[in-house]
Amino acid sequence: MRRFRAILPVTMFLCMAAAGQSPQGGTVPYTLHVYADLVQVPTLVLGASMKTLPQVDIQKFRVSLDSGPRFQPTHVRLEGDDPITLAILLDLSDNNASKLPLASSQPLAAMALGALRPQDHVSIYSLDCNMVRSANNIPADSNKIKEAIDQALQSTTVHRGKSRATCGNAVPLWNAFSFIVQRLAEQPGRRVILAFTDGYDGHSNISRDDIESLITDGGVTVIGVSNPIFDYFPESFDDWERAFSVLCQRSGGLILRTTDKELPQTLRRFVDLLRGRYILEFPRPSVMTPGMHSIAVTLEGTRAFIRPSSLTVPIPDPAILKDPTTIPSDPSRKPPFGKHAPPQQ
Repeated sequence: MRRFRAILPVTMFLCMAAAGQSPQGGTVPYTLHVYADLVQVPTLVLGASMKTLPQVDIQKFRVSLDSGPRFQPTHVRLEGDDPITLAILLDLSDNNASKLPLASSQPLAAMALGALRPQDHVSIYSLDCNMVRSANNIPADSNKIKEAIDQALQSTTVHRGKSRATCGNAVPLWNAFSFIVQRLAEQPGRRVILAFTDGYDGHSNISRDDIESLITDGGVTVIGVSNPIFDYFPESFDDWERAFSVLCQRSGGLILRTTDKELPQTLRRFVDLLRGRYILEFPRPSVMTPGMHSIAVTLEGTRAFIRPSSLTVPIPDPAILKDPTTIPSDPSRKPPFGKHAPPQQ
């Protein structure tokens, strides 16, 4: 799969470095068994009006790869308490600042206290004339997150010395996403961007196809948070807002519409949506080439809003395949595979 880098440079200002961690001694040796070519796809499943469904019958899940025959996943489970690696982006630009449903750091601090887990990690970015990172992969501690959000909201560096938005979109949104995705891709865990933005990109020279490919390559899900006005006036939905909605959904996410007053409940739902995703597992088809492939997930006999994360197929590592602890794939369990694939960029 083609890998993309940021095309325009993004100026980064680091307000707070993550605390150093010393290694712990006295660890007990263990053997890690690696299963070769196992594909995992986090999948969001919602019901009518985007409401959470009761736990579904996992035997009803069906997957189609590149428009091929449908097959049943080898294993399905809830995501549960899998570690989350979360990047929070606050778009403080002229176009978005007045619509940002975040008046203070308290709702995000409360999310860390009540919904995130000690194994989760958070990075925080703010965006206007510059992009500022006020937290870098820190543990989900409510006090640290509150401090980092306060820094982001009160920073004059992000506004190039001013106290409020003055630059429009000096750092385009797609360029900011490009930088954040590449940083997230270096970290373990279920990678997620929570973007407080209306989706306006401005003058980025990174195409939507390129940023979608980068998000797919990094295994990142994008969930947007914005003002609910467009729920009531869909005819006012501009092309850039549609583009952002499509980007979120193709990554396995969606846009959450909310207000300042409703934000605490919305953030709680955001974490619940992640914890409630279904992890679909199946062996990599033997004829599938490395790269990006289309995936369709359905529930037999059920009408639902289903958004799987984009499917990226890793190139087999010869060293892993030769390792004696590696459990090889069973060729008889390889799923069927279609002939249609997204065009390579």
